[in-house]
Amino acid sequence: MLTRTLIGLVAGLAITLAGCTAAAPSPPGRIVPGTTTAPREVNVIARDYVFAPDPLELVPGETVLLHVINGGLEVHEAVIGDAAVQDAWETAEAATAGRPPGPTPLVSVPPAVAGLRVVVASGQRVDVAWTVPAAAGGTAWVVGCHIPGHWARGMQVPVRWGGPTASPDASAVPAS
Repeated sequence: MLTRTLIGLVAGLAITLAGCTAAAPSPPGRIVPGTTTAPREVNVIARDYVFAPDPLELVPGETVLLHVINGGLEVHEAVIGDAAVQDAWETAEAATAGRPPGPTPLVSVPPAVAGLRVVVASGQRVDVAWTVPAAAGGTAWVVGCHIPGHWARGMQVPVRWGGPTASPDASAVPAS
């Protein structure tokens, strides 16, 4: 019990510090896109059964340095993609129900499934450089967690597209 409490306190401190050092969010549609030589830093914070920020703002074609921080007590993942990506990971993860959560050889999706998946243990931060697909801006994308039961508990937030190709109607969470 003491270990879980200590992990929770450390994770909370990490989230607080991450929030203190992050730049103020850009107004919607006014994001300066990252490039391969100067990626935009983006924090995604997973807690037990929510993500922040809500929504996640991305620009199609930009390169981001994604910091996925787990401030919860359970393993979480951030799967970023459209409804097909979310459905594929939900199906793949459902097969692991009852097993310890996280990446295992049993969890995979077809190679044609696009998107990004980052698994983060409690209290950890994983950094990933990622170029958002340029064609993504016209469709609804989501950040979701598919550890068994997490999606059903509402662990999902929409992606809002910013920059010169902003599409205000493409931020809805797809039904699953």
